[in-house]
Amino acid sequence: MIAQVHHLVEARAAETPEALALIDTDGTRVTYADHAAYVAALAGQLHAAGLRPADRLLIVAENCRATASLVFAASACGAVAVPVNARMSAPEIDRIRDHAGPSLIAFTTCVSADAQRHADKAGARALPNPFDGIALTAGPGGGEAAAPDTAVLLYTTGTTGVPKGVMLSHGNLRFAGLTSAKLRKMSERDIIYGVLPMTHVFGLASMLMAATHSGAAIRFEARFAPDKLHAALTSGVTVFPGVPQMHALLMAHVARTGAAKLAGTALRYVSSGAAPLDPAWKRKAEAFYGLPLQNGYGLTESTAGVCGTRNAIGSPDISVGPPLPGVEVRLDPDQGGDDPGVGEVLTRGPHVMTGYYRAPEDTARILDGAGWLRTGDLGQFDDEGHLHIVGRCKELIIRGGFNVYPPEVEAALNDHPDVIQCAVIGRAVDGDEEVLAFVQCADPAALDVDDLRAFAAERLAGYKRPGRIVLAKALPAAPTGKILKHKLTSVFAEDLAHA
Repeated sequence: MIAQVHHLVEARAAETPEALALIDTDGTRVTYADHAAYVAALAGQLHAAGLRPADRLLIVAENCRATASLVFAASACGAVAVPVNARMSAPEIDRIRDHAGPSLIAFTTCVSADAQRHADKAGARALPNPFDGIALTAGPGGGEAAAPDTAVLLYTTGTTGVPKGVMLSHGNLRFAGLTSAKLRKMSERDIIYGVLPMTHVFGLASMLMAATHSGAAIRFEARFAPDKLHAALTSGVTVFPGVPQMHALLMAHVARTGAAKLAGTALRYVSSGAAPLDPAWKRKAEAFYGLPLQNGYGLTESTAGVCGTRNAIGSPDISVGPPLPGVEVRLDPDQGGDDPGVGEVLTRGPHVMTGYYRAPEDTARILDGAGWLRTGDLGQFDDEGHLHIVGRCKELIIRGGFNVYPPEVEAALNDHPDVIQCAVIGRAVDGDEEVLAFVQCADPAALDVDDLRAFAAERLAGYKRPGRIVLAKALPAAPTGKILKHKLTSVFAEDLAHA
């Protein structure tokens, strides 16, 4: 019986032992039989080091075989995995450590210089062969137990910058893996590109769990680089889930080789998440891949999946699709302002988290007794029953009495050929709000702000046009590539002062 997530690995090893499970960052190929044996042996090491049922295992990591194995080994011990990105600062990791109270901390030193630095600071000891590249140290322990059946605690970035520990159950992860695999029609013939961090829900649920559930293989990559992605796509990868910045940088990389399209690949499925699509960019991406660009919607608290598209190439649909099978979605119009049909997205089903760890009041604010999760996102259904995300409840800009939805402004600016991506936020001014746009481009000196303003004026009503535009080579982003909007004004404070 598959009850916990490590049982997925065991079931695959029993059914297709010689099938490819993993391709590690160094090119090592691992079958499901070897994967299951390694996970079981690693669980023994963790138990010997003191990990017990209901304990938390903090995993300071970047993507590799060791990270995936630690998640499954924690499950085999009856413990809760707490994966955090090794690129976080020491104080950030310390705050999560102190809140989660792990009895044991693991570091994937084999693939991450940052993990090695954290391990050295913590005085961690390296495990022996065959677990080379994993270091362990004792944690503070003493934290309260998570909710029953909790598989992982994922600490979200949060729009306020204050992380919360999201308790996701084994059932949540199994459901997310099954749903993602079915949506992509994945099988053991597939190889999924594994660059989305497994320390975040997109990579953990929609990549690791989906591949394991379907018997597909994962080709791990610790950090995104367009040349590495291009090499992977031309050497067998069939499924590529990414975020807009990855697609944009890949297209720029291929263009530098003199090609306009991706060629010589076995790729059959490509998706873009974590940000809205705009029609022009979608058409450009589909022409580049020769495939439909699928979109989806979810959040950490919903184990990634809420909605997903199943479009044919050339479809004008830029929604996030209909609700996934088994998922309920409705809108709360009381949170939607004055625009008819717009409301806060609420969702219910087996994908919804148990709650926030050690934060019952925060849980009660967004998860009601009937199981409905308040997402904080504003949405609208079209006539086909597809959901369109139009902004965040707290990001809605009210300028001159009119509602301005940042994704609409972002889509207009993203149409410009020199714009890689952008982020739009509101800022209070005397008696009103102004629209601020932060634009990422390859060469800020080569893009004229006035020209960009004129470009936007052709596409946006006057009240929607940015009052200030800041050009930059990069925007603050989480490891997933998601832009951290709450950091924009502080990161670009000097630019705003002189804009």
